[in-house]
Amino acid sequence: MRSRLPRTACLVRLIALSILLTHTAAYFGLTGREPLVFLPGPFSNEPSSGKAHLKQCEQMTLTRRQKRLCRREPGLAETLRESVRLSLLECRYQFRSERWNCSLDGRGSLLKRAIKETAFLLAVSSAALTHALAKACSSGRMERCTCDDSPGIQHREAWQWGICGDNLKYSTKFLKKFLGQKRVSKDMRAQVDIHNINVGIKAVKSGLKTTCKCHGVSGSCAVRTCWKQLSPFHDTGRLLKFRYDTAVRVLSVTNAATGETELTGPRRQSQSLRSTDLVFMEDSPSFCRPSRYSAGTGGRSCAKDTTCQSLCCGRGYNTAMHLTTMSCHCQVRWCCHVECQTCQREEEVYTCKAA
Repeated sequence: MRSRLPRTACLVRLIALSILLTHTAAYFGLTGREPLVFLPGPFSNEPSSGKAHLKQCEQMTLTRRQKRLCRREPGLAETLRESVRLSLLECRYQFRSERWNCSLDGRGSLLKRAIKETAFLLAVSSAALTHALAKACSSGRMERCTCDDSPGIQHREAWQWGICGDNLKYSTKFLKKFLGQKRVSKDMRAQVDIHNINVGIKAVKSGLKTTCKCHGVSGSCAVRTCWKQLSPFHDTGRLLKFRYDTAVRVLSVTNAATGETELTGPRRQSQSLRSTDLVFMEDSPSFCRPSRYSAGTGGRSCAKDTTCQSLCCGRGYNTAMHLTTMSCHCQVRWCCHVECQTCQREEEVYTCKAA
């Protein structure tokens, strides 16, 4: 009997799919079954006021319990939108030179399989939500949280000095509450998906660093204030891409002591499975030709000496000359501006041949 998708994974998938912002429909996130606006905008400067956030919550495909949490927390709807934006941009950037480029086509079929690409999508989505929640707290866009609770920092002083730390502790706690994450002991696919979701959260935690600022006469460090700060999300995306490249295919074994099923890597590997490893259960399709999983690589741009051979799947590539316009012969003029001429240059552009 075919197992149902794990509840926690479904909820993460809803988060990355559920926001309807404009009339431009696309498919992104973790199911590919529902329309989602292409690239929601970043945070606005002011938090949602009045009943605006209530309307945003109703527009999302969330569970009844999640909608209640959303309505009680002004700013959460905007935070969910920001997490989708982060996920989409980072996924596309990290896979810009891969055969699968995080395209929006065929996502529904793709995510029914426990492959490496699904693992990355789950991880980057949970990471983006964790990151966005922590940033929303420190920027004052969430009403029920504020700066991180680093020792020696009073919230009012932190705001005065502009050193409000990113509240990862609240973010992680709220995320688990929002997802309703529970332990899954028997369903292997559920274990795989929840494992990859947690890999994304751990990736954000690994980028948390302590930043300090000195206060005193002439810049002396008579008084020093420190706070927690997250790394740019691009660093998290780069780490998750590395985890994707080194992902581990897993098997299911029964723990003799507890009787529960557990994930384990291939027996030929001496190193045990780590909590930071992305895991998968089956091989990925080639993504070379159009299929229900992707649009193929025909027509994709590539770099002649580096990516064309792999990206074009051995079919070869077309070469064309394109005329580009750029600024040139720039000079600084007194006072305070730069004057440039406009130049045109021909450059070769390479695109993969169609299947």
